[in-house]
Amino acid sequence: MKTPISKFDYDLPSSLIAQAPMNPREQAKMLVLGRETGVVEHRHIFNLPDFFHAGDVLVLNETKVFRARLAGKIIEKEKDVEVFLLREQDGIWEALIGGRHGLEMGMHIEIGSLSALVERLDADGVTHLRFEVSRDNVLKFCEQYGEVPLPPYIKSNTSNVKDYQTVYAKQVGSVAAPTAGFHLTESLLKQLREKGVQIEFITLHVGLGTFRPVQTEMVENHVMHSEWANISPDVASRIADAKQEGRRIIAVGTTSVRTLEGVKKMVGSWENFSKGFSGDLNSFITPGFQFEVTDGMLTNFHLPKSTLLMLVSAFAGRERILAAYEEAKKENYRFFSFGDAMLLV
Repeated sequence: MKTPISKFDYDLPSSLIAQAPMNPREQAKMLVLGRETGVVEHRHIFNLPDFFHAGDVLVLNETKVFRARLAGKIIEKEKDVEVFLLREQDGIWEALIGGRHGLEMGMHIEIGSLSALVERLDADGVTHLRFEVSRDNVLKFCEQYGEVPLPPYIKSNTSNVKDYQTVYAKQVGSVAAPTAGFHLTESLLKQLREKGVQIEFITLHVGLGTFRPVQTEMVENHVMHSEWANISPDVASRIADAKQEGRRIIAVGTTSVRTLEGVKKMVGSWENFSKGFSGDLNSFITPGFQFEVTDGMLTNFHLPKSTLLMLVSAFAGRERILAAYEEAKKENYRFFSFGDAMLLV
């Protein structure tokens, strides 16, 4: 039996949508929800180390957002368009083209000094572009001339662009940030290490699979787009060892959860998991999913009807999550990318 998307809907006053991160970030609120009990505690991010034990493993997504939004022109039509680059694969870039009506295969899009050939137009709105230069050169151009594609509910300004990155971001390739990581500062990570917490870094380049809204009436009819993920053999081996030793794996953000769980489902055994993974991952987690790696999760408050809300509902129970969201609204928690946090343990 299929699940209506309406099961993951809730009302949210626009006044609770955060427009900037808390400053300092450790002062953000943190709703702690018992994954099995539904018991709620109201704490702050600076309390996070209180919920960790020596030997716990904290997994962070070290992807880095690039300036993916560019101004372009369809040469053959002399028409201005917005080009939102998503990711590169085998020399071809996937992109969303704002105002692509009239665009055809074989046409060219001029983006400043770059030119791209339209290789394919997908029915789901994705356009495939071939540039005359390498991925690295495209990324260098983006860094100089592009804009960070902030979510539409955030008013764009310089401070927001600066803040839209985790302090540990390293691997360039995301078009959206793994926003649960915004709460973590160097000071907080130092406290966790001093407590004996093992910190591991993995990568999932956030793309269309994470941020595209669900547009189907039934959850099961939604098609997830693949995103590139990487867990190095060393990191994978340490995570596998910790799990098999009975130590807790706490993931920061839904992207970390999807990477860990998606890879484990794909490869099967812990022996295979420990070899690491690099490649495309298509992980759509909904209630009924059996988690094999993740024991706890630090996350934000997610948009209604989103795949991210479905994932946390799968992890802690839909009714418990929605009840916690109602509690958060009453307590004036700040929602979405720059908002407050939720710790599921």
